[in-house]
Amino acid sequence: MTTILAFLVAIGVLIFVHELGHFLVAKYYGVGVEVFSLGFPPKLVSKKVGETDYRISVIPLGGYVKLVGENPGDEIAPEDEAKSFSRRPLGQRFAIVAAGPVFNFLFAIIALSLVFTFSGMDYFTTEIGGVQPQSPAEEAGLQAGDLILSINDQPVQRWEELSRIIRASGDAPLLVKFQRDGQERQVTIQPRTMETSNIFGEKVSAVLIGVAAPTKPHIERVDPLSAWWHGITYSYRILEVTVVSAGKLITQKVPLNSLGGPIMIAQVAGQQAQEGVRYLVHFMAFLSVNLAFLNILPIPMLDGGHLLFFLIEAVRGKPIPVKHREIAQAIGLTMILMLMFVVFYHDILRLLGGQ
Repeated sequence: MTTILAFLVAIGVLIFVHELGHFLVAKYYGVGVEVFSLGFPPKLVSKKVGETDYRISVIPLGGYVKLVGENPGDEIAPEDEAKSFSRRPLGQRFAIVAAGPVFNFLFAIIALSLVFTFSGMDYFTTEIGGVQPQSPAEEAGLQAGDLILSINDQPVQRWEELSRIIRASGDAPLLVKFQRDGQERQVTIQPRTMETSNIFGEKVSAVLIGVAAPTKPHIERVDPLSAWWHGITYSYRILEVTVVSAGKLITQKVPLNSLGGPIMIAQVAGQQAQEGVRYLVHFMAFLSVNLAFLNILPIPMLDGGHLLFFLIEAVRGKPIPVKHREIAQAIGLTMILMLMFVVFYHDILRLLGGQ
């Protein structure tokens, strides 16, 4: 039940934020909105307020906002001409379509900033969580639970500081001071180039001593201004990793079976919810950035595809013919369905304990 609720909350909020972006910017420019739907048809419940039919639909894998005169070929009643989307200047149409991904990215910044403000930021100390067998650290006598105080007389308090110094040391010996059972000790460790995995699961070589970070993070309280700055930079790092991941998927440096769909999202959402609300919000921010990136891809049927049409229209000086748009959208729909098949396939394999 926790998994289902966490999934519905996470997906529902992100879809709402995305569609709200389209809705608010469309209203700002005076474009009529016929339908605001969370989920895809058939509709579950609906209520019409003014000109807009607000709906919650059965399939919770997306949503949509239907605008008056959304497509160039739509028939528009004379009284609706003034609020037709297709009659709006190119810049306004571009802004309305781009608002969905932009709102998703802004949501990540705001959500993370609020979490950092009220709950603080996670960080890892220099306490050793584990020692790799036959590594330089084991040979020097380091053990899990040791707290590293300095390297070459340079104090270290966070794991990323420790990792950065070790990786930059080359093959130079390191004087490591650490604390064990309340007593300070020191050893000299000769780092060496070892094989490890990066965040994408790729095997890489790096200068290491063979120690692992602790599993439980500490929490650092930060002031609101710092929290907002970290919210921005953290969201940017999520976007950077997402873009690099997409490139590695295309070049097959990362296998397709690493993709996750709704089932994996539900599983992870449930796990994060059990850890606490702050962790679920972190995960929602990650998903929101991924949703923004996915929607901005220049694939017909997605927001990025519409933006590509608008850019072509700006170059040509006139809209793309409706027939050509329909062909492109059919291709885009096929691509999206193929991607959905792949992620569902690997989701089911993981669920059944396969590869």
